[in-house]
Order: sequence, then structure tokens, then C-alpha cells
Amino acid sequence: MRANRLIGEKSPYLLQHAYNPVDWMPWGAEAFQKARVEDKLIFLSVGYSTCHWCHVMERESFESLEIAELLNRHFVPIKVDREERPDVDRLYMTFVQATTGSGGWPMSVWLTPELTPVFGGTYFPPDSHYGRPGFKTVLETLAAAWQSDRNRLLGAGRDILDQLRRLTAVSCAAVDGASDAAASCFSASRRMFDTRFGGFDAAPKFPRPALLNFLVRYPHAEALAMVVSTLKAMARGGIHDHIGGGFHRYAVDERWFVPHFEKMLYDQAQLAVCYLEAYQRTADPEFREVARGIFEYVLREMSHPDGGFYSAEDADSAIDPAEPSKKSEGAYYVWTAQEIHALLGSPLAERFAEHFGVRDEGNVAQDPHGEFAGKNILAGDPISDDELQHAKRILLEARAKRPKPHRDDKILTSWNALMISAFARGAQALGEDRYWVAARQAAHFILNRMWNPETGVLLRRFRDGEAAIPGFLDDYAFLACALLDLYETGFESAHLEIAVRLAEHMAQRFEDADGGGFFTSVPGDPGLVLPMKDDYDGAEPAGNSMAALALARLAEITGQESFRASAQRTLAAFSARLAQSPFSLPQMLVAQQFLNTAPFHIVFAGDRKDPRMRELVQAAHSKFIPQRVLLWESEPFTKRPPLTPELDPVRRGPTAYVCRDLACQPPVSDPEALARMLE
Repeated sequence: MRANRLIGEKSPYLLQHAYNPVDWMPWGAEAFQKARVEDKLIFLSVGYSTCHWCHVMERESFESLEIAELLNRHFVPIKVDREERPDVDRLYMTFVQATTGSGGWPMSVWLTPELTPVFGGTYFPPDSHYGRPGFKTVLETLAAAWQSDRNRLLGAGRDILDQLRRLTAVSCAAVDGASDAAASCFSASRRMFDTRFGGFDAAPKFPRPALLNFLVRYPHAEALAMVVSTLKAMARGGIHDHIGGGFHRYAVDERWFVPHFEKMLYDQAQLAVCYLEAYQRTADPEFREVARGIFEYVLREMSHPDGGFYSAEDADSAIDPAEPSKKSEGAYYVWTAQEIHALLGSPLAERFAEHFGVRDEGNVAQDPHGEFAGKNILAGDPISDDELQHAKRILLEARAKRPKPHRDDKILTSWNALMISAFARGAQALGEDRYWVAARQAAHFILNRMWNPETGVLLRRFRDGEAAIPGFLDDYAFLACALLDLYETGFESAHLEIAVRLAEHMAQRFEDADGGGFFTSVPGDPGLVLPMKDDYDGAEPAGNSMAALALARLAEITGQESFRASAQRTLAAFSARLAQSPFSLPQMLVAQQFLNTAPFHIVFAGDRKDPRMRELVQAAHSKFIPQRVLLWESEPFTKRPPLTPELDPVRRGPTAYVCRDLACQPPVSDPEALARMLE
């Protein structure tokens, strides 16, 4: 079969569709011009390479010659990888959610040649049934309407665009109630919290790392209790990969038991930080070991040889190596009792089965599609003794011989930044040098291949030797935060210097100087009919939330008031959103807290190579102090409060200076004394 125009792309998702009979084109001026010249609606299909229902719609519709003929005759079909173009995805997902009440992928949207959306949805089955229109019916109806009732379609499109413009508008004028947003978010969390199984949703149940970040910082015992309960329930559920480490995307049930088996890098990064912070707050070794499991999974399965981290692993995989096209969700991860017994033998198999809930008949009670018949999803206490750890290693080795799920091997700047932060924080909290090395190598991979220090341009995606796509707000904001975490781990001045430059270029490119806050992409892009400002901390934190946090941290480090003013304008721009719906922006509340609370300044002085210095730094790293700034004495970018080493001319050896609100404690050289001071 001949290839379509996607064959020249780098995105694994686009390449998956390169041999569809649909005449797909990539998003861009050529496709837009074709729609205008041929006077056709655009059919925009947005997804990603590890999306289960994207695969289903491809098999059912995009590989159908009948449906392809309809698409090619009446529309200009465009494919977009949402992970490469989050700006396009966010714009049209807002439209789909506003008009249908829900969203998801694959996303299907019909646009005028001027890119105004007129109709949209998510997955469409090929044929109509149960009162729902099938994909063929929708195509035929819209093609007819474009010919016979175009003015109505165009008018509806303009009206919808006006509504979206009002819906997404923000203003830098602060409103009352934003100062109480943290308390309101805590109250909403209490109302929505599942007291039996943890989490804040009914089924399907998604992790919400940004909310956990907020709650672990909120000064109320019940907030920490909700975090602990949720993280323990997730760690013991089937959403946690007990054999290989890491977490699946979400659970289809309220108990976190049956997962959607896809694995995303951004989940691993954010959840690793959640478990690390919970460990620092509670000293519970379960949280430490779960975080270690995430890191080991990413190092083993998701790491580029030169540094950098891959994007995702699919939920689906082949059941039988001899039939690679016959795939099933979770096939790589589930087990029969007989397989476990054959690998482990008695009595270890029986003990393993008891610990992880394995049954001879399978342990998935609700399985409408029969995919898990006779199979077992492992769930149980992640802390296990040497014998069970040995059993896990045997099963991991056996599982590695199965057909592996598809891995999306593109490297995204924003997701890598989240993982760099996680590894840096892991090195701090656990004193693990390997994690520092992984964070540093990944940062250098991004900076060497995707950052131009002369122009300030940061690229978003690297794959197959090519870096491309100008970065978006989240690329700049996430990477600035990651480099600050990296600086506070190893105190390399270059990391701080580049974080400063990234923040400056971020402001130049994306900041709305009049309305406050930051646009998702550079304003004026002719391919976007509406500039957007991300205002929801969902699966990933909002770019504006992370921008505000990066700027607040940099303001404390550098003393540059322009950073503080920019962060304050961002919070003011979203003050109405924070007042009305604080539960939707918990990561921005973290930034608000940092900006409005005087942090600890901890400055280290002495010989970096002295082993006593490592112990002193580790004493600070091991504590959970969200309101902190760590600095090295000679840092040229630092704001200098009255804690400089010159105040202590007779010091001997490694020394730490701790100040808050410009009030300084006596310098200390003993790690235990520093730890007590920071309690």
C-alpha cells in the first residue's frame, strides 16, 4: 500500500498512520491552503502513539477503504500528535469539552478552511448504534451541510469561537477570594476524598500529583492523611507495576486495582516526587521504596543511551510472539497462576500468590471483554522481604522475554524536565548519586540538542537524530524549574545561569504584558485561531502554574524584582479562577504559597570536595522544606542577604548559614545541628 504524506514525519503516532488509505497531511500551511483551494472542511484527528482508543479507531475507520474514500473526497484530513503540538490539542480540546461536556483521545474535530471548529467529539464507532451516530454518518452529514447549509455552519463556528474567547479570557485585575483559595482547595479536597480507597475521583480513578503536591504542603494534619492514604492505596493496587516498577496511567475501578496499562513519563516523574515528599514528611520506608521502583523502571526501560527519557509505553501488546498483530491490553503485565507456579515453584509460588492476590481462576471479577479471563493483576503491599524480592526478579526476567508494548521513543523537553526534577529530588532525598547523574545527563542532552543559547530558542521534540518544533510555555517553565532543582542538588552555576536565561526568554515569548499570565504558544501564530492560557493542573501541571513557581524561586535566588513582578501578575491574572475553582489549580497554589511566604535561605560555604560538606548538604536535602532556597557562597546570581561568609571570618571547614526574613541563625558546621535548626 502506498504511503501518505505522514511518511516524512518523525512522530511515532503520525508514522503509525502513514500507510492508512486516508490521505493524511501533517498540521501546517500546506494542508490549510489545500482546504482553501479545494473549498473543503478539514477533518482534524488528534491522538498519540500509545493511546488505546486511537488504535481502535484506526483499525475500525482509518484502515477502512469505504471511510477513507469519504474522508478523501469531502475533507482535508490532518493528523496531529498531541504530544508534539499541545497548543493545537489544547485549543480544540477546549472546544470539544465546551460543546460535548467531555473530552479525550482520539479527538475528532471538523474545521473550516480558516481553522474555526464547527463540530467535534472523541472516538466515533464506524457505524451508528444505540442511538449514537457512527463515523460514516457524521462524515456524510457534515459534507452535505457544508454544501447546502454552509452559512449556518459558519455562523455556528463564529459563535463558538466567541464563546471560547470569553471562556478562556483572563485579566490581571486581582479579585477578592484568591487569598482564601488554598483553604477552599483543602475544603474541596476533603469533600471529594474517597475515605475507603483514597483518591479524589470515582471510577475511573486518575492520579492527581499536582493536588498531592498542594496537600502535602498544606498546614493541616488531615491534608497529609489524605496524601498518605492515597499514595498507599495506589502503591498497593494494580495501577502500580509491582514487578517492574512505575505506574500505569489510571485505574478503571475505584480500588486502583484494574489499570489502563499505558505508562507515561510525566506520571512517573510527578509520582516519584509525590512519594519522595511523603517519605520526607513521614519517614515511611514504603514511600521510599516505591520512589526507587519508579526510578529503576525509568533507568531500565525509558532512558536514551546519551541521556534523556522516552515518552511512553503502550497499554496493548502482542499475546503471542508468533502473531504480533494480535494484541490485547495488559498482555505484557498479567499472569496466570500456572505461569507463576512454573517459574517460582513451591512453596515460593504459594507465598507469592497469597501476598499479591493471585488465584487459580484469575482475580479480575469484572472483565466485560474477556481480556483477563484466567489472568491475574498483581496487587499487594509493595514492601516485601528478600524471598519475595527474589521472586519479583525471576518474574521480571521472564516478562522481559514476552512481546514488549510499543514504546514511544520521542524525547519531549517538558516531560524530560519533570523527570529531571524527579531524579534531582531523588538524589537529594535518598542520597543516591546515580539519580543525580541521570538528572544531569538528561539536562545536558536537552541543552546540547534542543537549546540555542544565542537565540534563546528551546525546541520541544527530539527523535531519530532530529530536534524540531519551537518550544511552548510548558517546555520553558518546566525546564527552568528542573534546572533549579538540579542546581540545588549539585550547585553547578551553569544550571542556575541557564534557568535565569530561560525565564527571561519565556517572558519575552509568552507573557501577556497587558492581561497578565502566559500564553501557551507564541502569540500571533497564524495556525491558531485563538491564543490560549493554560489554566488547569491536570495530568501535567499547567504551564502558568510552573511559570509562576519558577519565577517566584528565581526572584528569591537572584533578587531580580522583575521575576517577582511577573509571578505576581500571573497570580493576579488567574485570581478569578483561583477564587471560583481552586481545586483546578493546586500547583498554582503551591506557587502562590512560595511567593507569599518568606523562605529559608540556606547558603553553604567551604570546600565542595570535603566529605563533611556532603554530609552537611545532605542534612538539608533530607528534610521536607518546601519554602527553601539553597545556594553556594560564591554564586554570582545570588541575592545576598546578610549571611555572607564574611560575617564569620574565622570559620573552619564546611559551614551552613540559615536565614529567614533577613534574620540569621549562627553558622553551623555540624550536620545534626543543621538538621535540628531546620526542623
